[in-house]
Amino acid sequence: MRFEKREADLLAVRIRKYILRTIASKGTGHVGGSLSIADALAVLYGSVMNIDPKDPKKEDRDYLVLSKGHSGPAVYAALAAAGYFEEGVLDTLNQNNTILPSHTDRMKTPGVDMTTGSLGQGASLAAGAAFADKLNQRENDTYLILGDGELQEGQVWESFLFAAHHRLSHLITLVDANGKQLDGTTEEVCGLGSIEEKFAAFGYHVISVKNGNDTGDIYAALAEAKEERDVPSVIVLHTVKGAGVQKYAGMANCHSTTVKKEELDVFYRELDGQKEV
Repeated sequence: MRFEKREADLLAVRIRKYILRTIASKGTGHVGGSLSIADALAVLYGSVMNIDPKDPKKEDRDYLVLSKGHSGPAVYAALAAAGYFEEGVLDTLNQNNTILPSHTDRMKTPGVDMTTGSLGQGASLAAGAAFADKLNQRENDTYLILGDGELQEGQVWESFLFAAHHRLSHLITLVDANGKQLDGTTEEVCGLGSIEEKFAAFGYHVISVKNGNDTGDIYAALAEAKEERDVPSVIVLHTVKGAGVQKYAGMANCHSTTVKKEELDVFYRELDGQKEV
């Protein structure tokens, strides 16, 4: 793995710009949870994952499963930045004949490994993929991205029990713990307590990242997870929903909201200033 923090930060800026552009093409969408995982995606696609945009189906590739599939614009942004398709395709989100549906679909989008969108199911799909790879003695990693609100789904805990029992050490889970969901904060809707302690009780190797929007800390956590080859790992990223754009980061609820095309230049300047592009 090769990591340069400035390069990762620049890529995160690009991904955020693409997220905003993508959602602006429709006028509304899941902004907050897409922006909060931009830094993690920049590290995964820019430094960590074994992938080849010219050969999206290559045999030994790593997998990414976005269980919180409504944040598809973030993955689409990362894929465009990585070169899986032209950036102009981002302007077709959820339109007729698009390759970018509202929720990620492996049958439509180059680089999407798993169809997701119904919350909780992606965790089981990722565990199944990692288990199949273990049976086939493959060394690739499966990266699973979950939302903290999604942890209120019972199915995810069944998958964690399965993964720990079968010691799926090539399954690396990232929890986007931004503290908010559709109907309010996670504590208001259904408090999660300590996410780290819950995963530890299930038998996971647990890594907590206090600033889940810092690319350097994310990379260090991923490097640690890749060194663990006995049990599955989880990285709990304590992020800010809407991170990178003050309008959304400061909203009480930016889960799904508007992005106006006429605002994009203002947002882009804000992002450029933060990362000193």
